[in-house]
Amino acid sequence: MWQTIKQIPFWQKVLAGFFLGAMIGVIFGESATVLKPLGDLFIGAIKMLVAPLVFCAIVVSITALGSQVSLKRLSFKTLAMFMFTGTLASLIGLTVGSLIDMGGTMDLVATEVRERHVPGFAQVLLDMIPVNPFASLAEGKVLQIIVFAALIGIAINKVGEKAEPLKRTFEAGAEVMFQLTRMVLQLTPIGVFGLMAWVVGEYGLSTLLPLGKFIGAIYLAALIHIIFVYGGLIKFAAKLSPIQFFRKAMPAQIVAFTTASSFGTLPASTKCTESMGVSKRYGSFVLPLGATMNMDGCGGIYPAIAAIFIAQIYGIPLDMTDYMLIAVTATVASVGTAGVPGSAMVMLSVTLGVVGLPLEGIAFIAAIDRIIDMIRTSTNVTGDMMTAVVIGKSEGQLDEAQFYAGDDEELKQATS
Repeated sequence: MWQTIKQIPFWQKVLAGFFLGAMIGVIFGESATVLKPLGDLFIGAIKMLVAPLVFCAIVVSITALGSQVSLKRLSFKTLAMFMFTGTLASLIGLTVGSLIDMGGTMDLVATEVRERHVPGFAQVLLDMIPVNPFASLAEGKVLQIIVFAALIGIAINKVGEKAEPLKRTFEAGAEVMFQLTRMVLQLTPIGVFGLMAWVVGEYGLSTLLPLGKFIGAIYLAALIHIIFVYGGLIKFAAKLSPIQFFRKAMPAQIVAFTTASSFGTLPASTKCTESMGVSKRYGSFVLPLGATMNMDGCGGIYPAIAAIFIAQIYGIPLDMTDYMLIAVTATVASVGTAGVPGSAMVMLSVTLGVVGLPLEGIAFIAAIDRIIDMIRTSTNVTGDMMTAVVIGKSEGQLDEAQFYAGDDEELKQATS
């Protein structure tokens, strides 16, 4: 029996935990709230991960870029494009999330209400500098951890060979944290089961209705980003046809949508960019890097809308400072943690922690994560291919004649 359970896809286990928890909540009512400690255990385990995971992942991502000496300018321009589109993705997510009332009549109460002090803009910038980095790690101050980790990564690159032992230590630390993350995320079905039993038992079945609006908001924001941001950059930055780009990108988009895996889509996206005329030299660099670091769907759109959704269902008002913190954190954290398994959930917990929103809200979203992950991954992969074309064109790494050539047979093979 245990072997049979292990063979069930993970997302199906999470979905089962969601429905079983909801059923227990309906059947037993308030008595189901005794299961809440299962959810608290899961949330506590996620909190345990955030500080060391973000710290190690950011250091490793910065040092990895520094090792690409022969591709230094390409690395800089590629990373700049990732950050630019990631920022626009988070802004689109914030806009769509703010315009849609996803919470409806829900008004949950957080078990842990943080005191909300609204600092000025200058204070926000000052608060990003960790006066005591160890205290920042201990207290889980994510923005300070990100800044300190980035500075450590830059310093390691500048020191060079003498810092190689420290660099390898951080790489090993990152791998250990990735493995620990995999272990913790195995608790997701149990955590979702406990939290849903508590929520439905405490507040009733009507708490599940807003999820449809949340899914719709994610898909709407992702399509806006793909069509207008990526299409616009192809049109105005690369001065190429967006229609031709999307036509040749479609096979990889379909693979990404069905597999929900950026790395699993790499063979298809590689063939698609080759059919667009991107050189193999640059394509083999930007696509794996993008699958690891460029996460507009997971790191820009998703945390922004999810944070607003959770704020709405708990009746917590957000101001412009909160929106700014969400945008900055979602964009920067996505670059460092995108290679982590279950990275979207990790990035969401980071974003919620920065603006003081309750992590229990993750339970609502975890159950429908697979549906959301399909469009998130399609967005990420399209962004990787767009970057390959735009930066490739600016650096002479793209054959424009090949971009406009008809390669229908080759494109068909991209999904085979």
